[in-house]
Amino acid sequence: MNHAARRFRLWLAALLLGLAGLAAAQGNLEINTPAISALRQSMQQRHAQLAPLYASGAVGLARDGTVALRDASRVPLAQRAQANTLIAAENADRAALYREIARANGHPEWEADVRATFAQRWIDRAQKGWWVQGGGGWVQK
Repeated sequence: MNHAARRFRLWLAALLLGLAGLAAAQGNLEINTPAISALRQSMQQRHAQLAPLYASGAVGLARDGTVALRDASRVPLAQRAQANTLIAAENADRAALYREIARANGHPEWEADVRATFAQRWIDRAQKGWWVQGGGGWVQK
């Protein structure tokens, strides 16, 4: 496993452990099903490609639980389509993850709460130098 994958796995584990305290109020946020496992694996594999975009400031973590192209000028024109494809795939997996966690808990109506909880945790656990979206706009951690 390469360094980026290992860092992502540790980051995701820390995120999920942080969510454990909320589990009593919102259900089991660490629940695992084959669908959830596949989504996490897909996200982990993609992270190695997204990490340089986070580090450059081109991509940031949005307050709605998605990733966003924050500054397209930081991505060479020839690579922007690929960056947009990565972002779209990541956001699709994130949306599916939130939905599957709510569904696996037997409460699909919790999807918005799961999304909000993950959104805050992604931002809280973002690496130094990454851009995150706060109430007043984009800020660098």
